[in-house]
Order: sequence, then structure tokens, then C-alpha cells
Amino acid sequence: MEIAIIGHIFIDNLLPVLLCATTGFVLGRTLHPDVKTATRLAFYIFSPCLVFVSLKNVGIPGAEFGRIALFTVLVSILIGAVSFLLGLSLRAGRKLIASLVVASMFVNSGNYGLAATKFSFGDAALARALACFVFGTVLVYTVGVLIASMGKLSIPHAFRKLLFVPAFYGLIAAWAVRQTAWHIPLFLDRSVTMLADASIPLMLVILGLQVAAAQSWPRDRALLIGVAAFLQLIGTPLVALLVARLLGLAGVARQAAVLQASMPAAVATTVLAVEYDLDATLVSGVVVLTTILSPLTLTPLIAYLLKN
Repeated sequence: MEIAIIGHIFIDNLLPVLLCATTGFVLGRTLHPDVKTATRLAFYIFSPCLVFVSLKNVGIPGAEFGRIALFTVLVSILIGAVSFLLGLSLRAGRKLIASLVVASMFVNSGNYGLAATKFSFGDAALARALACFVFGTVLVYTVGVLIASMGKLSIPHAFRKLLFVPAFYGLIAAWAVRQTAWHIPLFLDRSVTMLADASIPLMLVILGLQVAAAQSWPRDRALLIGVAAFLQLIGTPLVALLVARLLGLAGVARQAAVLQASMPAAVATTVLAVEYDLDATLVSGVVVLTTILSPLTLTPLIAYLLKN
């Protein structure tokens, strides 16, 4: 019976996500479209619309919102610290350690996580997942930039990156609309809603395109890639469950936060690796491996969260 339940959870909640991503993968390997342009469309137009519409329609109590933000920060920092210590114990160089930390800390809470959360736990959980997504994106473009630059950039410079995270403005706009009870004109509401509805399918296709564009990784990085994959797919869910309990997250907030934290490595980390001269083969290898293996860990995790 348990095996049958696990099978249904995979087929109903994760297989649709993987099939959508597969269309992007096939397209990427056959027609080789411009991934950068598609990614920019999702980042600057579709993602902020999704954040705005979801958080406008589903209110999250202030205290719960704060706990979700703190949860996202704590889990990322704890995993970053563990990966740093593992890198030191393996006697990796400074560049490899920075690459390992970046690859381990940040998860694919956008392309992959939002769809998996919506299918598994519904729209109320999706709103909480979007809060995780926004704060996770903020971390990537602040803490992630600082780590990737290995001290080359100042903290104020890293935080200025926030000005270029449109999803953050979507969150602020949704908060403002709820606080003022402003009635959005129908033509504007429909326009933003249509863009929001298209965002998750587009993100999944982009995920497939990004995986298709990844290059093979050399054997001399296999150990570090395996360490990062184990930490992200096994270690992070355990840490996330513990932190969620300590912060008192419950119900859909706990389900969404833990599942988001347990996603495979964020594709955005490969951008950081290239931009700041980290070990791109290591980072892209972690992204590909964790994405491929993620159904093996996410399926039982979803089953556990549905029961507990």
C-alpha cells in the first residue's frame, strides 16, 4: 500500500513537472534556442507577476511570513556552513570551496519548486512557496554574490543587486494592494493574471533548456559533486524539518517551506559560477545530478509531509 501511495504521489505531483521540463530539454538539444532570453523573460516579467497575483489573492499572516523568511535564511546559512566545513575537511582549495558552498546553499525554488508545491499541496501552499522563492532569490543575489566573489565585492555592492530582483517588487506591490484594499482595474488585473498563469509552465521549459545546455563534468570533480548532491538532497530536508519545527511552522506553511528547501540545486548558481570565475564544471554538475536524482528524495518527502 505504501509503495502504491508513493507511486501515485510521484505520478500526480512530480511527473507532470518532469514532463514539462523534458519538453524544454528536447527543444534545447534539437533546436538550441536562446536560453538567456527565455530566462530573462521569466525573471523580469513572468516571475514578479506570479508573486504579485498569488500573494495578492492569498494572504499570509505577518508572523507566519516572518517565520518563512527566517526559515529560508537559516536553512541556507546552515547548509552553507556545513558545505564549507566539508570543503575544508576534503582539503579543497579556496575556489573549489566557494564553488561547493554556492552549489549547496541555493535551491531551485522557482522553476521546479513552485510547480511541485502547487501540485502537491495546493494554492495556499503555493503562496507560501512564493515567499520562500522571493527570499531565496534575495539570498542568491546578496549572500550568493558575496560568496562567489570571494571577498572581491563590498557588501553594499552586493545588496544593490536587490534593485534588480523584480520578484521582490512583486512582493511589495502585493503587500501594498492588500494593505490599501485597492481595487485593481479589470483590464490590468486580467493582464497580470494571464502573465502569472503562464509563468510556471515557462519556468519548467526553461529548466529543461538549462539542463540541456549543461556541459559534462570531469571525473576529478566527482567526489565534490557527490558531496554537494548528498548534502542538498538528503541533508537539507533533515535540516529543513528541524528548523521548521524550531520556528513553529505548521500546516501548508511547513509543507511549502520544507519542500522548497529540499529542491535540487538552483540553475542560477551556474550563472554565478561563470560570472565570478568559480569552478563552473563543479557547479553545473551539481545542478544536473541533483535535478536528475531529485524525484527519488522528493517523492517520499512529499508523502511524509502529507501525513505529518
